Amino acid sequence: MFKRIVLFLATNLAILVVISFILSLFNIGPYLTQYGLNYQALLIYAGIIGFTGAFISLFISKWMAIHAFNVQIIDKPKTEAEFWLMKEIRNLSQKRNIGMPDVGIYDSPEPNAFATGWNKNKALVAVSSGLLNTMNEEELQGVLGHELAHVANGDMVTLTLIQGVVNTFVIFFARVAAFLVMQFFRRDDEEGVQGGFVYYSVALIFELLFGILASLIVMWFSRYREFRADRGSAEYVGRDKMIKALYRLQELEDKTPRDERAPAFNTMKISDKESWLALFSSHPPLKKRIEALQQY
Repeated sequence: MFKRIVLFLATNLAILVVISFILSLFNIGPYLTQYGLNYQALLIYAGIIGFTGAFISLFISKWMAIHAFNVQIIDKPKTEAEFWLMKEIRNLSQKRNIGMPDVGIYDSPEPNAFATGWNKNKALVAVSSGLLNTMNEEELQGVLGHELAHVANGDMVTLTLIQGVVNTFVIFFARVAAFLVMQFFRRDDEEGVQGGFVYYSVALIFELLFGILASLIVMWFSRYREFRADRGSAEYVGRDKMIKALYRLQELEDKTPRDERAPAFNTMKISDKESWLALFSSHPPLKKRIEALQQY
């Protein structure tokens, strides 16, 4: 799951920067006038760019995931594990009344899984080799049920809409902040707005800063939907299996020395850790997820 969120956010931010840079080269700024900012035009401009970036990220999410993590799509199962994996996901897809997703395995010692794709009937579900090697069938069923719940709930589309709104305000306030900075450093003998390369460069800096802060909103929503996906898994494969999967992840986490955990992804993997970076985490602490399921 964490890989999907990381890829989506990184791709979205990169697309926003690229689009903004290209538009700046052509000096396309309908919101800039000789009298200052046209806020209505700026909001429309920000909305178009913001949602364009979010939906482009959504449509290429599956392709990005496959190539970024070298996911090997299972066309024809060759091993017992692949046959079992395909059978379980097919059964869950039928229960969820969604199309059979592409199924893949990627090489990683960490126990992880993720689902992505712009359409719940044309999704991708990928699991790590570490997950297959460390969990038994019941625990794996819990994880697969969780990922298929994300697909069936249309979480990627919902995330895209939220990201589009967030992008809109990021671009809007970045341009306003850049305008205020330019006005502050404007010489008294100058008139109107200082546009051009300097203004757009300052706006891009604010866009990056605000984009990082805005990711807090996206991560909050991601943590919320993790609880919902846990409940979805409990409904379709059994609460005990999902709880066993979370306990297993907790056990593996406790056995792994802290200095051996991948620090770059600590706050975003399926076996998320509690830390001071919790606000940037895409997953709630495992203990809270277990408690929520026990009370479900």
